[in-house]
Amino acid sequence: MSTVGNNTNIFWHECPVGRPERQKLLNQKGCVVWITGLSGSGKSTLACSVSRDLHSRGKLSYVLDGDNLRHGLNKDLGFKVEDRTENIRRVGEVAKLFADAGLICIASLISPYRKDRDACRALLPDLSFIEVYMNMPLELCEERDAKGLYKLARAGKIKGFTGIDDPYEPPLNCEIELSQQDGVCPPPGAMAGKVVTYLEEKGFLEDK
Repeated sequence: MSTVGNNTNIFWHECPVGRPERQKLLNQKGCVVWITGLSGSGKSTLACSVSRDLHSRGKLSYVLDGDNLRHGLNKDLGFKVEDRTENIRRVGEVAKLFADAGLICIASLISPYRKDRDACRALLPDLSFIEVYMNMPLELCEERDAKGLYKLARAGKIKGFTGIDDPYEPPLNCEIELSQQDGVCPPPGAMAGKVVTYLEEKGFLEDK
């Protein structure tokens, strides 16, 4: 006997308007720019700067910010390892849908575990997953501490905080790595320019 709702009874429905048609309409190629790094490394600032740069060029993008998503889509998740994995899985699936829609999706999350980021990359096997590593030293991130989280973590009031008592696993083969130059963090506009230039060189900003 078959049960209604069983996943064996679910079928994929094709639509005559697909990704190629949407990309042609937008004159760009859908992709995911996945920005990872410690809290305070500048991920959200970079994401907004890239989106603003793309908008000025007439390109459609959307930012998926980790904190923002925890107000809605992922508000039921905590910060245990399994919850963090599910958090990234959900964002990866949503980012894939945005890319399929022809948008340049900019995901900005700490995403500390390499296996979870690699799982998101595996969702887009056509080289349309661009990993951007904000390689900023812990000391700089703690100095910024805009949300006051590092101070709480150091005081033992927050447990499992990435970079303090929970690990951050840096990418091994990211497409873009952004770091300090001579001990100085480049301005957001300069870092955003590097990301947009990469997208331009790889053909994501026009559909041909």
